Amino acid sequence: MNLTVNQSIQIGMIKIGAITNSSFLQIGSAGVIKCLSNLYNTGGYIEPAPELEAISEEVSAAALVPLSPPS
Repeated sequence: MNLTVNQSIQIGMIKIGAITNSSFLQIGSAGVIKCLSNLYNTGGYIEPAPELEAISEEVSAAALVPLSPPS
């Protein structure tokens, strides 16, 4: 079965906190999404990575990027 989807999407602003190894961001429609996540220790590490430092409020505010509509 074929399905044709016509859509118009307007996003004024989008804030993405984090995208991890097994995450994906989808805007709009997709026919089939097959998720696959593999984790490999290619560096031979034996300890967990150090914790991230907290992001300051001014850096967090600067990370917001307004999306303008197409002209």
